[in-house]
Order: sequence, then structure tokens, then C-alpha cells
Amino acid sequence: MLKEWLTRLRFLISPKPHREIDDELQFHIERQVQEYVATGMPQHEARRKAVVAFGGIESARAQTHEQRPSIFLGTLLQDVSYALRQLRKSRGFTVTAVLTLALGIGANAAIFTLVNAILLKNLPVVDPANLIRIGDNSECCVDSGIQDPGDYALFSTDTWQQLQKNAPEFEELAAMQSGLGTVIARRDKTQEAARSVASEFVSGNYFRTFGLQPRIGRLFTDADNVIGAPLVAVMSYNTWQNNYAGDPSVVGSIFWINTKAVIITGIAPKGFFGDRLSSSPPDFYLPIETVPVLTNRTFVHEPEQRWLYIIGRVKPGVAIAPLRAKINELVRQSFAATTTFSSELGKPYLAKVSVTLSPGGAGIQEMQDDYASKLKLLMWISGLVLLIACANIANLLLVRGMNRHEEMSIRTALGAMRTRIVRQLLTESLVLSMISGMAGLIVAYAGTRMLLAMAFPGAQGVPIDARPSGMVLAFAFGVSLLTGILFGVVPAWITSNADPADALRSGSRATTSGASLLQRSLIVLQSALALVLLVGAGMFIQSLNKLRNIDLKLNATNRYIVHFNPQAAGYSPAQVEALYRTIEDRFHAIPGIRKVGISSYTPMEANNMGRGVQIQGQPDLQDGASWLRTSSEYFDSVGTHILMGRVFTARDTSTSPSVAVVNQSFVNRFFKLGENPIGRHFGSPGPQTSGDFEIIGVVEDTAYNSATWKDHHMYFLPLTQRDPKSARKGPIDGDTSLYAEAIVLQTDRPMDNVQSLARQTLAAINPNLSVVKFQTFDEQIADRFTEDRMITRLMTLFSIVALLLATLGLYGVTAYTVTRRTSEIGIRMALGASRGSVVGMIMRGAMLQTAIGLAAIGIPVAWFCVRYIESQLYESKGISLAVLTIATLTLTAAATAAGLIPARRAASTNPSQALRTE
Repeated sequence: MLKEWLTRLRFLISPKPHREIDDELQFHIERQVQEYVATGMPQHEARRKAVVAFGGIESARAQTHEQRPSIFLGTLLQDVSYALRQLRKSRGFTVTAVLTLALGIGANAAIFTLVNAILLKNLPVVDPANLIRIGDNSECCVDSGIQDPGDYALFSTDTWQQLQKNAPEFEELAAMQSGLGTVIARRDKTQEAARSVASEFVSGNYFRTFGLQPRIGRLFTDADNVIGAPLVAVMSYNTWQNNYAGDPSVVGSIFWINTKAVIITGIAPKGFFGDRLSSSPPDFYLPIETVPVLTNRTFVHEPEQRWLYIIGRVKPGVAIAPLRAKINELVRQSFAATTTFSSELGKPYLAKVSVTLSPGGAGIQEMQDDYASKLKLLMWISGLVLLIACANIANLLLVRGMNRHEEMSIRTALGAMRTRIVRQLLTESLVLSMISGMAGLIVAYAGTRMLLAMAFPGAQGVPIDARPSGMVLAFAFGVSLLTGILFGVVPAWITSNADPADALRSGSRATTSGASLLQRSLIVLQSALALVLLVGAGMFIQSLNKLRNIDLKLNATNRYIVHFNPQAAGYSPAQVEALYRTIEDRFHAIPGIRKVGISSYTPMEANNMGRGVQIQGQPDLQDGASWLRTSSEYFDSVGTHILMGRVFTARDTSTSPSVAVVNQSFVNRFFKLGENPIGRHFGSPGPQTSGDFEIIGVVEDTAYNSATWKDHHMYFLPLTQRDPKSARKGPIDGDTSLYAEAIVLQTDRPMDNVQSLARQTLAAINPNLSVVKFQTFDEQIADRFTEDRMITRLMTLFSIVALLLATLGLYGVTAYTVTRRTSEIGIRMALGASRGSVVGMIMRGAMLQTAIGLAAIGIPVAWFCVRYIESQLYESKGISLAVLTIATLTLTAAATAAGLIPARRAASTNPSQALRTE
């Protein structure tokens, strides 16, 4: 007896860490049991007596820690160490849990990386909170006329200058080009070839408004943005590094931009990508007043032409509401001086003119507007995947806790308080979550790179870093911590509820209880959420298939599109007619090329030009229509068929009568059914302009700009024939509408070297004629479905992951149930139960959980959720019964497979082995 108490005392005062104490304690208990058994004592009595002998140690230790809070950190480190040892011992469980959670956390972190970069991140400028934008949408690019409703975000140069003079509430008020463009640039006195680069025209106080300092050299001043000032430019940091290896001599050197000598004054600061997030940020920044010199465009000082965004830095203490009222009044005054709003037609709309002052810290939110709804949807989807993963982890923890039941019983018998056991188990859950979070960051990095490739195919300069930022790291850590707490507490609490009497049993017996209600509930939840994701994926797949099957009335076979910029190459409008003939002749001379079409823009690129239309003799019927200039072979080159009359020929030149070809939607809108439009005249609304063009042909409705743009009224003009309205305004050198931007080549066979042939051909005509962009026609069409394709692929990927996790969860719970019911199954089979009846019994339990998840939760929730994604689906209203049926059958098949494996194992149980106990 004295020996036992001395042993207990030695443990109480031992300075050894608890890891060693726990190991020695277990050793001494087993040793004492063996000593008692050696004397003839039954084993269960020997174990009871040994536990009683050492029973106060765990309780005393727990009390000591309650009384000594100063060693909390040491206890925590011990718990973490113990948790790591336990996880190392159960490697199968650990690997499964870490991979499951890493997938859920990584998917969320990847989506959050894009959300943070696109929706939440401010520009890398000084004090972004004080920046205010005049306007709140991303209209583009050059606009005129009346807008209804009257909320404006684009402004003329005159309006910006008037706001600068009359709004002293702003410290600075900067203007910038609304549509980012391209210029042709090459460095002077080098062998560098001319190349097309992204550019942006900005005001002289642009960089000063953002509070930026140059990397080297200097940025713009107001003196740089005046008529007649020397031509200067600022180069972006990335262009300086990537193309010129950070060479300081770039500053002060001459670059030929659109054939004009321009001096580089400085390099923009590192990390600054412009005033908006773009997949092609500017390589060069140029002053606004250089637009007429470098691009020959005259709209810079035309009050009717709105083409600028405006962002300003407000002075401290300025109230926004009164400022907005003042800005609205100043904008109305500026608009009132224009011909558009001073006319009888425009005066009623002047009172409706308004602007919204919006936060400018994130810049011009073009990409935000495009991707906001899709990113928010992806956050919800990835959240559901994480929830399914967490349900799986909770089930794993519950199963693991049941397997440690005897251990918990012994600890309880030794005096451990329940809170102490819960804390230890919760520590294990948190450690597991943190490890999963770190693994999730790897998944997030790879996932972000995949998302960027899917969202911006082929883009090289997207200013979004796939590496996790501090915000993303904090997000991943927070998700990991929350996951560990929420889905670790309940399993820990249930596991800790161990009966000390179980420690007195020499062995464990299988029970007939099977899985707990909580475990089955988690399976029901997983099945329901998996069905929701499967239905969502099915709806997006169905929508994408509908989009792909739209008859675009285009022929993309062996068609190639070459974008070029004759204006940037130094050609005046008077010179382009000869240039276009040369281009046609040179390309026709290449073997294999059948058709050479030249146009203002091509069918499925994001471009559109429009104006009002009136048929001569029909003053009451006016509407808008899109238009473009084309060469005679253009319609054949894109596969557009003629329905009536003729298309352009070599006779339709700059000196011949003005003619036009219209599409079928144009005819349906402006002419009565059966009325012949050939020979009729139309033009811009007004008695003097409505007869400018004679209709010579009608072509079928081919898709332009968007595959879903219905009733798209269009007309086509000869490539070199001036618009009579423009001709009446002034000489040809001011008519920039004559510039074409695309060449469509049709070949007689697939050709891999068309791009290099196009570069060589244009360079041979003029070294400044460079290829701005090259695409196959198929690639251009596919680009119009990039966002739909991305969301569909991600929905499908997430739904497959959810299905896999739900299947694994059901398999795990069913297999655990079979293990727990081994004795019962053995008895049933000993009493004559057949293998089929055992399989049926197990399968009924497994399928019941799936059926409840589908019928009670999954189908109603899926039916409800589809309403919120209808706006992103093409021609889909409500849930598709076909999609719902396929999703249900898929989940049912997966559940059947998950239940059948353990059911067959149960049917193979040997009754004699199942009935043995220790």
C-alpha cells in the first residue's frame, strides 16, 4: 500500500512533461494489472484495482493547471505536441482530412484572391479614400447625343475643363481616356521593330491627382498637356522592366509613336497599372492634347463628343451631397451649350441630365462591373463545397472519437475533467485545420492561376498576382480557424462523454447502434448540397450548349483575322484608298489565300458603331442601327450570304454615288412586310440627310458583337466611300471613319503560318504597319463565350468535387455502421439470414439518408436557388426537369456505389468470427 502511495506522490511532484507522464502512467497501470493477474486475480478485477490505485493523478494534474494559469502557454504547446503525435499515428485519417479540407479552403481562397483583387482592392495610390469619381458606370468609348435615362459618366474635354475651373472643392480633377487604345511604337536608333502597344491619353495632372512619384525621371505636368507642347510620354514600370531590362537610359530617349518622335520623360511607379483593372494595362501614358497629333482624331475639342472619365481628389471637410448638386448644375450648363441639348428635340432632356459621385479609390470599375456577379456566385459555390468538406471532417472526427472511446474512458476514470478532454480534442481539430489551411494555400495558388487563365485567355499583363496576399492569408487563416472550431466542438464534446466504467472492461464489444443521428444528418446535408451544385452545373452546361448552338450565320472555316492600324502607321484618310488596294493585291498574291476582306471591325469582337436612321419619306419612323465599312470581298470572307440585290464591287469608289447594304433585321424594322427595299434611300434623321444612301442589297442577319443580340439592325458602307454628311462638314483629312482596323483572310486550306505571312506582308508595305492582334475566326468567336465557359467549367468542377466528397462521406458512415453492427450481422446470418437480405438491409439505410437529402432538402433548395442564377443563363426560366432528373440519378448512382461496397463486405461476414469477443 505504501509503495502505491509513494508512486502516486512521485507522479504528482514529477517535473517531467505530461507527454512522458502519460506514457509512464499507462506503463505502470498495465504493469500493476499484470502483477494482480499473476496472483490469480481475474483480469477485470485487476484492471479496476490498478485504475483505483492511480486514480487521483489525472484529477490532481488538472486541478494544478486550474490553479496555475501562468503555465497556460506550456499546456497549449503540450496539447499541440500531443495532437501532432496523434495525427502522425493516424496517417490515413490525417491525409484524408487534410486533403478534404485543403480542397475546400483552397477553392475559397482562390476565389477570394480574385474577389480581393477585382472587387475589394483599391488603386496603389496615395489616400484612395479621398478620390471621387464623377459618374458610376463604365460606358465606352466615344459617345454623343442624348442618353435616356440621363445618368452620364462620359464627358467632353470642354466639360472637364469647366469643372476644373468652377469646382474648387477638388484639390485636383484629372481626366483620362475612356477606351484604352493602342499605338505603334519603336525606340529610336535601335534595331527594334515597330510593335503595337497599349496606351492611354490622360490629363497633365493625372499622376499628381493620384499622389504618385516617378520611379525615375519625371511624370506629367500641366505644361505637357497644352496645344503645341513637345510630344512626351510616360512609360509603365512593367514595360520598362520586361522590354528594356530597367535601362535608365530609356528616360530622355526618343520613341517613334505612330511615326511621331516622342520623348520619354519618366517611368511610372512600380505596381501602378493605371486608373482601372484591365487585362491589357497601358504601356505608355500620353497627354490628352497629343490625340490630334498622334491619332489624327478631332473629337478632343468637339463639345458634342463625350470620351473622358473624370476622377478628382476632394479637399478635407467637403460634404459630398452639396458637391453632387453643384456638379450636376455645372454639367447641365456645359451640356446646354451643345447643339444636341440646345435644339428643340434636346431641350426637354436637359433637365434629366445628372451625374453620380462614386468612390474613386478603386478607379474606373470596368472589370468590376463585368465580373462582380460571377465572382459572388463563385464565392457561394465554393462556400458550399467547403461546407460539404467540413461535414465530411465532422463525420471523420466522430468516427475517430468512437474509436478512441476506451482511451477517453480511461482518462475520465483517472480523474480528467470533461473540459480538459474537450480542450485536447478541440486542439487536435484546430491543428488539423491549420495544416489543411497551409495545404489549402498551395491549392489556392494553383487554383488562382487556373482561374486567371480561364478568365483572361492569352492575356499577358493582367495585374492580378496569383500568390496569396496578406488579405488572402488572413482569409485562409480565418476560414481554417472557424472550420476547426465549428466542426470540432461537437465531435469533441460527444467523444468526451465517455463512461468511466468502460475502462474496467478488458475489451470492447461491437454494438448494434450503428451511426449516430448527427452522423446521418451530416450525410443528409452533404447529399442535399451536392444535388444543388449538380443542378447548378447542369443549368450552366445547358445554357452554354444553347449559346454554342446559336446559328451565327458565319463561316469560320479557314478564316483568319488580322487587326492593324493604318492611322498609327502614319496614313492620312486621303491615302487609305490606295493602301487598301495594295493590301488586297499583296495578300491575293500569297498562294492559298482566296478572299481578302477589309473592314472597320469584325463580327464577334467587342466593337460596335451606331447612329440614328431614318428612311427617306418616312419622317415618323426613326431608330438606331449599327454600321461598318467593308470591302467588296468582306461578306464572302466572313461567310455572310446575300439575300437580295448585290454587294459592293470595284465600281463603288470614293467618287461614285453613296450606296449601302442592309441586313434582314434592318428591312424588317424600317419596311413593311413584302416591301422591296432595293433602290430606297435612308440616312441620319433629318430632311437633308435621310436620303444620303441608296440600298443596293440585303444580306442575312449575321451575329455581331454578341451571339445573343437579337433584332440587330445593321447597314454596311463601301470601305473608301465617304459619308455624305461627313463630306458636307469638311475635307477628307478630317474623316477618320475611313480608317479600317481588320483584314479577314479566307484560305483554301488550313494554314499554320498565316500570322507570320501577315506580319511579313504588312511590313513589306510599310515597316510601321504592324499586326495589332491576330486570331483565327474560331478563336474570336470562342472569346465571346469566355465568361460563360469559365463559370460553367468551375461549376462543373465544384459539383464533381462535391459529389465525390458526399460519396466518400456516405461510404465512410456506412462502413462504420457495418463495423459497429458486426455482432448483429453475425447473429442474423447465424440464424439463417441470406447474403442478399444483409446487403438489402445495409443499402436501405444508406439510400434512405440520400433520399431524405434529395427529397426533403436538395430538390426544394435547388428549385429555389435557380431563380438567382437565371440572369446568367441563356434562355432558361426556372429549373430544367431534365437537368434535375440527371442530377438526381447521378447522385443516386454515386450513393448506390458508396453503399454497395460496405454492404457486400457485411454480407461476407463469418458468423463465428463476428460472435467472438475478448
